[in-house]
Amino acid sequence: MTDRPTRWTRAFRARRPTGSRTRRLLELHLAVIVLAGIVSMTALLVSYREVQNAAGEMRTHAAPAVQGVAATQLALLRAHQEAQASVDSGIDEVVGAGARYEAQLSAANQGLSRLSDVQIDGERGRGVLKTVTGVLTSYSGSITPGTVKYVDDNLMQRQKMSEAKRLLDRPGTGVVPRLDVLQHHQMRRMSRISSLGPLQATGWAVAELGLLVLALTTLSALWLLRRRCGRSLDAWLLPALLVALALAVVPLWATVGTQERLDTARHELVRIEQRADRHADLAEDQSYVTRTSTALHGRLEAERWQSWTYYGALGGGALIILLPVAGLSRRLNADYYWRAG
Repeated sequence: MTDRPTRWTRAFRARRPTGSRTRRLLELHLAVIVLAGIVSMTALLVSYREVQNAAGEMRTHAAPAVQGVAATQLALLRAHQEAQASVDSGIDEVVGAGARYEAQLSAANQGLSRLSDVQIDGERGRGVLKTVTGVLTSYSGSITPGTVKYVDDNLMQRQKMSEAKRLLDRPGTGVVPRLDVLQHHQMRRMSRISSLGPLQATGWAVAELGLLVLALTTLSALWLLRRRCGRSLDAWLLPALLVALALAVVPLWATVGTQERLDTARHELVRIEQRADRHADLAEDQSYVTRTSTALHGRLEAERWQSWTYYGALGGGALIILLPVAGLSRRLNADYYWRAG
């Protein structure tokens, strides 16, 4: 008896090339989605973490370091101003006349102690602070006798006050010029921390481009399933598409908000440095630095949702890879595609 192919066999053979092409297209879509997901999420998570770390560094070290140097300089200059005023006005013999000078000098010493923990100039900065502490000890050894011990000896008093002033502002080796050098280095470091560099910008471009490729590929896969598999909506691919859109918007939005705070902080710190350098009205400059520092600390505090965005992006990154893998693998493992492939 002649073995004739059945009608089902002839229909299956006629449709086999179409099924094979569909399988290859689904496999290609799956590979592109996985690759785009891995690349985009790696770039996004690294870039987002860098910006958040920069905000933390500004809040805990850079801003306090710049503010601390400015406040210490102003306190030292104010201390010398108060001491000189008491000598010039002839009230240095009055009991308690040096209280304001001593308070300012004590504030400067406390500022130097705090700076050792927050300064951002590394080993070089620690060396500067160590030297400044030694010179400041010598300054105290000159200014105190000038305002207390030699009140009846004008010649020695003037000599001690002149010696103290040289220790305070002598170019290159005085306390204030050394702090100026430290501040200059810290300002450069602070600008690098608070600015979005080319590498970070490239990372965000790669992340957004990768998410765009992933979204377009997911749309193409949905269209393919609709045209060749008769499925209008896929319960796995559609959520992955929505998550990808959210990942393209929310972390970038949070980063823009953080970067705006960093830019504002950088401008405020530049103004603080300028007020400390001008020496026009020391009392007003001190008040400005204190007010601005307090306000700046509050602005640098990260909002809770921005802190948790990283972990949300991490979970979303897993979903945009696992959901398409589960959905397309389910279609690829169906009996028809297995036989047709």
